Amino acid sequence: MVTSGDSSQPFNWTVDEYGSTFLREMRDHKKLVGIKCPKCGKVYVPPRPVCGQCYVGMNEIVPVSDEGEIYVFTIVHFGFVDPNTGVQRPVPHGYAFIKLDGADTCLTHFLDSVDPVKVKVGARVKAVFEPKRTGSMMDIKHFKVL
Repeated sequence: MVTSGDSSQPFNWTVDEYGSTFLREMRDHKKLVGIKCPKCGKVYVPPRPVCGQCYVGMNEIVPVSDEGEIYVFTIVHFGFVDPNTGVQRPVPHGYAFIKLDGADTCLTHFLDSVDPVKVKVGARVKAVFEPKRTGSMMDIKHFKVL
């Protein structure tokens, strides 16, 4: 249950079988996967069951690289507690939409740098995995700007 002051939102959610495969591959093998549309060939990361372009069901899990490029980014200059970990995020920190090699969509995640010379659209990045993984998006510690 999520609470907001005096209000509460009794939301529960799960990932589907494709999301589970995505998280399991990260946890068990430090591998990233997507799902490929049988009609247009678009690869979605993270995987989802229906192609957003063709509206057809998808079930072909395909490997994608743990490297890619920054599609868009921001440098966050205010502090907040990360809801995934309960830990205060460092100030400043980088956050980006990352298009992995082999994917047609972007994955959002933290960056290891806020250097304006390094962090830019088109910059190459590589996933850095946590040593101890639990099966969540936070199994990727951050993306290292190369």
